[in-house]
Amino acid sequence: MELIEAITGRRSVREYTTETVDEQTISRLISAAVRAPSAVNEQPWAFTVVRDQKLLDHVSHQAKSHMRATISGSPHAGHFQSHLDNPDFHIFYHAPVLILISAIAEGPWIVEDCALAAENLMLAAYSAGLGSCWIGFAQSFLNTPDGKTALGLPAPWISIAPIILGRPKANPPLVSRQEPRVTWVG
Repeated sequence: MELIEAITGRRSVREYTTETVDEQTISRLISAAVRAPSAVNEQPWAFTVVRDQKLLDHVSHQAKSHMRATISGSPHAGHFQSHLDNPDFHIFYHAPVLILISAIAEGPWIVEDCALAAENLMLAAYSAGLGSCWIGFAQSFLNTPDGKTALGLPAPWISIAPIILGRPKANPPLVSRQEPRVTWVG
């Protein structure tokens, strides 16, 4: 698959089959993720792989409660509230795998570094026929003591990118993009 094809074809997938993703495939995706550039070559990332559906159900429930309690100031609170109040809404969309990319220590560019690793992982997943989605709803909870305990994360780690993976039930449609604002200088 050409790189441009992966970039233009990848979508956020929110409907998955129950088919498992094998350990070898997950390892290849993580291998692609760590090829991302990082500031000062710090490579601050760590990867937590969760395939236990009961644990994902528990974290989904806890993250929904946490988000309901902390959402009030968000400009999208109304939109989010409808999802969070739906008892059938599962933050991880019942995907068979969650790969959480965390930073192992504070640093000035950990978010950027882990986001670059996440994009590599999602593009590699697409090229392997898998769907993925960055789950922002889980991010805040996974940085609480309860969230870290649920996934066995060391207290100093900072959860950056919760990425779900699995076989998509269907390919999501293309999403239109606005024309970019480009300023040419010089």
